[in-house]
Amino acid sequence: MRSVTFRQIRVFTEVARQLSFSQAAESLHLTPPAVTMQVKELESHVGLPLFERQGRQVSLTMAGEYFLVYAKRLLSTLKDADNVMARFKRVETGVLTIGLISTAGYFLPQLLARFQAEHPGVDVKLDVTRDINKLMARMHSNEIDLAVMGRPPKEYAMRAEPFAGHAMVFVCPPGHPLLSVGHPPLNALMNHPLIARETGSEVREVLDTYLRHHQLAPRIGMEIASNETIKAAVTAGLGIGFLSLHAVAAEVRNGLLHIIEFEDTPLMRTWNIVHQVSKVLSPAAEAFRYFVLEHAETILGAQDASLLCVD
Repeated sequence: MRSVTFRQIRVFTEVARQLSFSQAAESLHLTPPAVTMQVKELESHVGLPLFERQGRQVSLTMAGEYFLVYAKRLLSTLKDADNVMARFKRVETGVLTIGLISTAGYFLPQLLARFQAEHPGVDVKLDVTRDINKLMARMHSNEIDLAVMGRPPKEYAMRAEPFAGHAMVFVCPPGHPLLSVGHPPLNALMNHPLIARETGSEVREVLDTYLRHHQLAPRIGMEIASNETIKAAVTAGLGIGFLSLHAVAAEVRNGLLHIIEFEDTPLMRTWNIVHQVSKVLSPAAEAFRYFVLEHAETILGAQDASLLCVD
């Protein structure tokens, strides 16, 4: 296996991630035949098939699954070495991969636009997911430099630095009877179905904790894993929604949704910039981390304040 190249390993790990030669080719900006050739050469060096191919279906063989573990370690070590060398050169160029929970996607592009205006040599790649465990796994394998999320799970050795408040609110469509009350009592929730995020999501965890604290158990009319679908359901009058203020910002500004000012709301959490404790950040990652800690609270705080004054 001495003739195996890092190029072959990168192609292999991307095919393993996508389980598709054509999608891996698109992601790597290569042609599908080039990807196929790289994988065949790697399999020749290894002496074992790494993928099973049945028509368009691609899956890892047992040997492929084992090899993937070591391939990720090699690429992770190479990335760390590259980051350390970049620190010696003190350059802010290259690719910065930022992982984020999907709700952060409503505000992060605005921060990135300002960051890239100040750091034009940095190319940013976003890795968006609803599943925090997948995000943690990608950080652990060094596929992600930094992540933007709420509170990371305690079982992972992560450095989490809060940078801005994260408001969560109840929303309803225009003309909803609760809007005529001003500050309705919280037990009014018992008279209306709730449209909530799926069990296990951070937003749902915050909602459940809030309801337990106030000893309420309103009916969950719908459980939906998509912020956009929840907003559509609330707009259609199917119930009261509970979402991040960032997720409903456009609808609140345009009058399509209204914030219900229940007791002890909005519920405040924090956004965090997160990375592995043991990770050596590249100059580009360090620059973005500093930018977020320095500027994000001012930018996001002003937006939230204007929205919470709407109703």
